[in-house]
Amino acid sequence: MIYSLLSLQDCRQIYQKDSNADLVVLDQVSFDVRPGEILGLLGRSGSGKSSLLRIMSGQTPPVEGKVYWEGKPVAGPLEKVATVFQSGAMFPWLTLRQNVLLGLEAQRLSRSERETRASAAIEVMGLEGYENAYPKELSEALSQRASFARALALQPSLLMLDEPFSALDVLSAENLRTDLIELWAEKRLSSLNAMILATHGIEEAVLMCDRILIFSSSPGRVTHEISVPFPHPRNREGADFRSFVDQIYTLMTRRAPIVSEVDTTVGVSAAALPPLSIVLPDLQIEVLVGLMEVLSGEPLSGRADLPELGQRLQMTLDDLLPLGESLQLLDLAELEDGDILLTDDGRSFVEGDADARRDIMRTALLHYLPLLRVIRSTLDERPNHVVAANRFRKALEENMSPDYAQQTLTTAIGWARYAELFDYDEESDRFHLETEE
Repeated sequence: MIYSLLSLQDCRQIYQKDSNADLVVLDQVSFDVRPGEILGLLGRSGSGKSSLLRIMSGQTPPVEGKVYWEGKPVAGPLEKVATVFQSGAMFPWLTLRQNVLLGLEAQRLSRSERETRASAAIEVMGLEGYENAYPKELSEALSQRASFARALALQPSLLMLDEPFSALDVLSAENLRTDLIELWAEKRLSSLNAMILATHGIEEAVLMCDRILIFSSSPGRVTHEISVPFPHPRNREGADFRSFVDQIYTLMTRRAPIVSEVDTTVGVSAAALPPLSIVLPDLQIEVLVGLMEVLSGEPLSGRADLPELGQRLQMTLDDLLPLGESLQLLDLAELEDGDILLTDDGRSFVEGDADARRDIMRTALLHYLPLLRVIRSTLDERPNHVVAANRFRKALEENMSPDYAQQTLTTAIGWARYAELFDYDEESDRFHLETEE
């Protein structure tokens, strides 16, 4: 008897770089996927969810650890697993029906069987009438439904969902989520034994999943396993539901102990850059300022419950947590058991004028962000006060992917400009200090 459809044991994955050091994406990840369940993988961007899905589907082997499908070791791509991604990536020169059929081409099926499967998948996803439409004629919501149809036509035993609703507008996402859960509950997805949902949305995970694994970031590890006690359909406005969501917010915002921090001085030599490992989110500093002002005003008076604040500001977890974590990084706010509260420096910032705010932010950036500190130090050392940005981009890539390195550098430039630490010329890709004539 099979107690586990898919099993991971002590899986580890790294991001290969040209240097000697590698970035650990996933570390010691172990869990089972049980028949008959919707399993949620809940974590922020950078927690390795997409990498984990590739491992689970057999597309990418883990560097360490084992993966088992129905009790047997996985040695390659699993035929009984299908994945729906954030973007449907339909071929624009094919009709909807042709896109659905395309996924069946690799299988040894008769033409009539392929046609039958495609028709059934199109019907179950409510796409009848759109069969001959081309992708450019479809809305984002219909295109994503077509992606589901293409996956379901394969008649998978396990359907993996990699943030499939995140690119849709709120109403379309809610409609598709509701339809999928109804199809699952009514057992109209006949081939499916289980689904896995990778998401950053707490409410989405609680709304859809039977069990939730919470992941930390950098590297991705399972920090908590939670069973969801509510039957379908679930009422997101119910007191029990809201309380359950609040508990997960609390778990995800507990401050992890700091193992080590890079402590360099403003006068550090630029000859050898210190390790630069802090990933900065794609955030304008004006948004951080706006959040501090909201927290400072009535009725919050400097402290707010994160779920309630998310509702007030109409923001999701992936919108709100980077703001709170950035303010916490700069010691302008703290995250504490599901709440966010302004620190004394945060209150002083809100109460200050433009010059005072700039001074407080400049001090915070130099004290808590080694990247900004070392860029400014390097500029101060140079007689012409100019330095190539690519030097720091490469240093960042020693500890993170190129995409995160570029994102971090872009965010750092915006924050530095606000505090008048330095400026950046995009055409020459160089940092520089403004000098008085």
